[in-house]
Amino acid sequence: MAELGWTAMPFTEADGGLDMGLAGTILVTEAMGRALAPEPLIPSIVLAGRALAKGGSDDLKQVWLGPAIEGEKVLALAYQERGARYNLHHCKTHATHRDEGYVLNGEKVMVAAGLLADAFVVVARTQGAETEADGLTMFLIPADTPGLHVIRQWLVDSSSAAMISLSGVRVGTDAVIGNPDEALPLLEEVIDGGTVALCGEMLGGMCEAFDRTMSYLKERKQFDAVLGSFQALKHRAAYMFIETELARSATMAAARAVDAGEANAKALVSVAKARCSDAYVKIANEAVQMHGGIGMTDEHEIGFFLKRARVAEMTFGDAAYHRNRYATLNSY
Repeated sequence: MAELGWTAMPFTEADGGLDMGLAGTILVTEAMGRALAPEPLIPSIVLAGRALAKGGSDDLKQVWLGPAIEGEKVLALAYQERGARYNLHHCKTHATHRDEGYVLNGEKVMVAAGLLADAFVVVARTQGAETEADGLTMFLIPADTPGLHVIRQWLVDSSSAAMISLSGVRVGTDAVIGNPDEALPLLEEVIDGGTVALCGEMLGGMCEAFDRTMSYLKERKQFDAVLGSFQALKHRAAYMFIETELARSATMAAARAVDAGEANAKALVSVAKARCSDAYVKIANEAVQMHGGIGMTDEHEIGFFLKRARVAEMTFGDAAYHRNRYATLNSY
């Protein structure tokens, strides 16, 4: 993937990228979704990589971003904590300023690609209460730093995730990404970008599940007639097709808005994620059901799309969360 330049797509030419933005990146993530490819492109490149590109020093970019774009290093963004429920500024992990650096203590959960990571972009609180919007700081911490421990977490789709604990982890001030105490805007921007990329992956997954189901309906026979000739299944198939088209339009609009820095970009990201969350789960459910008994077996691949849909639905906020976020952004 790195040799083909895919890992360079969301970055500017100054950072060694192709300057194709999220609109180009979602073409890759859509293909990944069709193949259920277990690659760390989104966590390493779109999340941690973009955080480093937008807020990291030249030295950090040279040591970590360049190798990540070349595919030599894997990065991971550690920002979620227990009980946060998609609240990006719910943060108990604390970084205490000491000597010429910081000492971090705390725990992060559901760190995508955490088992593979050579370094983590960790969000920690440097001041304020655990739910305050101000007082967050990002740090780049190598995975082999003393006091940092990685524990595997098991997801229903078997994707790579981990919990990381930090106990007396020491870093210098040169590990800070962006401005101290002001990491929330950068974190929100990075998460929105990751959400758009994930929507591209979800779009690919639902389209592949739909295509496989249509092929099955055209060849499987019951009562001497192909399943696709039954009117009830035709109606359900038409509904699935409409859902994929709506999801595609919403995802493309969100990607272009984020790339252009449009004022309504956040709202369009939530529209895309809400649509994709609902559509992927619905289409995956229908795909398994239309395949009948064989669709319920572990040996048949269609069930893998259902499992992936369940995890993707909850990642970066489910449909209910993003509908509420859309309403809040529009002062409803």
